[in-house]
Amino acid sequence: MGTKRFILNAARTAKQGQHINIGKEYPEYQAIVNTLTMNPADMKSLGISSGATVRVRTEHGETTFQCEEGKVPEGMLFVPYGPPTCRLMGGETDGTGMPTSRGWEVDVEPVDTNPTS
Repeated sequence: MGTKRFILNAARTAKQGQHINIGKEYPEYQAIVNTLTMNPADMKSLGISSGATVRVRTEHGETTFQCEEGKVPEGMLFVPYGPPTCRLMGGETDGTGMPTSRGWEVDVEPVDTNPTS
């Protein structure tokens, strides 16, 4: 299966906020920030199932995420902001002091389409 282009939005989540008190190095927090949510139709078009690993690339870098299906519009992706999303950012802040983390055009390709349960 090939690469497909999407719009990625990263943001903090309430669940992520609860787990940050435990610590960023703990598995619970790492699982949150390493999980990407995708529309089921987009997952089908890439030939992947829930739990599959996908590689996400921007012009600034790349990283991998575990993919889960969720309620996001077709053509869009969501991931909680964290170390993996930082690998995708450039240095432009648009005057805010923090790099832009929404509306990135990204290329996604399957790495492991059928994970073992």
